Amino acid sequence: MEDFITALGSQWLSNMAHDVTRYATFAIGVWLVLWVALAGVLKARKIRPDTPPATQLVTEFLISLRSVAIFSTIGLIPFVAERAGWLHGHAIATSWGPIWFAVSLALMIVAHDAYFYWVHRAIHDPRVFRRFHRRHHKSHNPSPFTAYSFDLGEAALMATFVPIWVFLVPTPWPVVGLFVLHQIVRNTLGHSGYEIMPARKDGRPHLDWLTTTTHHDLHHSQAHWNYGLYFTWWDRWMGTEHPDYHAHYALAVGKARAFAAAKDCEPA
Repeated sequence: MEDFITALGSQWLSNMAHDVTRYATFAIGVWLVLWVALAGVLKARKIRPDTPPATQLVTEFLISLRSVAIFSTIGLIPFVAERAGWLHGHAIATSWGPIWFAVSLALMIVAHDAYFYWVHRAIHDPRVFRRFHRRHHKSHNPSPFTAYSFDLGEAALMATFVPIWVFLVPTPWPVVGLFVLHQIVRNTLGHSGYEIMPARKDGRPHLDWLTTTTHHDLHHSQAHWNYGLYFTWWDRWMGTEHPDYHAHYALAVGKARAFAAAKDCEPA
């Protein structure tokens, strides 16, 4: 029993170290690159004219560390299950070869997008919003540090996806690591305040099925739209994409005139 507790503590510290490193690397990295090094170059792509105060950034960073601690704790569930002999997904998935490695990563990302969309919509219900999601929306003008600025309940809900997934779908552990890496990269960029998605000539985004920074920024300014995380699919299928999203995007990338002209040419 003592050895198990020691192993559990060691695993929690390992989880915490990896999660803090990923969060700090990308939150600070995106802030340094977009807000400091390239601020002049990207000035025309800054979505909002005002910049969040330093106190907001510090608060978001500290709250995010609390969220990471929750992620690390819930991340012990698969560890315990595997040691107890209840979870064999990694061994099964490894035996299925490299094609399944790639397929399982793609499936995990797509599944998480669906999970996030529906959980995100649910915690916007007025009956639970203040308890589960208010903290995140205190960042009305988001920053890269907003990514994990969650209430305790929201942090737990977001962390629960990985244990659910690995119990249901055989997945190699390196795939889980790549999934988490993808998630934090997209999350920090989505809150970065700068629109970096290349635009087409008509003012619409290339890869329009991917969410852009403008897409999520609109959610922070008008919370009953744009619940998706990685893809625009669910918002479009469910009618929750902001009706003026593409116009806002075109404005952010300096192609409002091209977008307006293209809209005027569309058949009635």
